[in-house]
Amino acid sequence: MMKKKVMVAVSGGVDSSVAALLLKEAGYDVTGVTMCLGIKEDGEGSRCCGLDAIDDAKHVCDQLHIPHFVFDYASEMEERIINKFVAEYSRGRTPNPCIDCNRYLKFGSLLARAKIMGFDYLATGHYAGIEKQQDTWHLLRPKDKVKDQTYFLYPIKAEDLASILFPLGSFSKDEVRLLAKKAGLHVAQKAESQDICFVTQGDYRQFLEGKNVVTVGGDIVDMAGNVLGKHKGIIYYTIGQRGGLGISAKTPLYVVEIDVLKNRVVVGQKKDLYSIGLIAGDVNILKDDLPAEMEAKIRYRKKPARCVVKKEGNKLRVIFKEAQESITPGQAVVFYEGNEVLGGGVIEAVIAMSQSGEEAIPR
Repeated sequence: MMKKKVMVAVSGGVDSSVAALLLKEAGYDVTGVTMCLGIKEDGEGSRCCGLDAIDDAKHVCDQLHIPHFVFDYASEMEERIINKFVAEYSRGRTPNPCIDCNRYLKFGSLLARAKIMGFDYLATGHYAGIEKQQDTWHLLRPKDKVKDQTYFLYPIKAEDLASILFPLGSFSKDEVRLLAKKAGLHVAQKAESQDICFVTQGDYRQFLEGKNVVTVGGDIVDMAGNVLGKHKGIIYYTIGQRGGLGISAKTPLYVVEIDVLKNRVVVGQKKDLYSIGLIAGDVNILKDDLPAEMEAKIRYRKKPARCVVKKEGNKLRVIFKEAQESITPGQAVVFYEGNEVLGGGVIEAVIAMSQSGEEAIPR
């Protein structure tokens, strides 16, 4: 029998390197691919996701005796990920570019390219699992719940799950590093990559300034609309933010809402950050029959919370059993039933509570 052919997205980090190692040991015909994303580092010219990363990926592939290629995705990265990132902040939203990278690049363009080139699978070093149950494929949470990356993977189309491999799903991070060390991979102790690869300045605000985003100052107001101070532009604020407001008050104040139409930042007390639900768009559902009640995460590090989901056209209305803190437009809401990922969407509006406890109009 011919070996199954696997394209592995090798970034030069320990996780993708061990993914390639495990597949090679399992008998697959493995080829490593590094995506050149044209990331600019420390004010220098465009560098393919960091020359050191490419060198590390090539070194690993050489150690594993597998082919290694570099594909140029710099223009697509700029058009589909970075431009959207900038536009979302300009709209008063807080985007998650890692999710968009998975949606459009890794499990969009790269997966399509792998199929065209005759590969049976695309594999990555994500901590997640894929399993066939009866006649359908399911996206599952991994063994290592701390490293669980399924929140970023919900945009994968259900029909593509059969063409994707996540070899690290049954390993912990410590076990992955140990495997790399035993195999003599030089990246065994390499540090974790930063959250947003193209924000090399360490602050997204500096990145946006470098993109010449136009900022117009406006009012900072309380929940009743009273002016408390001035803001320097809505791109500098996110929901739940406490510091950097430049206003004084008897009690701590937090950013509760970013009102783009009136160009103002609305602040309130801690209790004002809590909302009962949300409206989600850009939805991707991985399971045909959703349960009457499920769990949902509104941020990567948030704990899943019980909720009821109702379809409203091509959007979802999500009502939580208990109010959630800092639901943020632009972030993702991802649904779970036990260890299975049911799908998700992008938060478009927040459903607040009125003083009577009934649902208020989405803000």
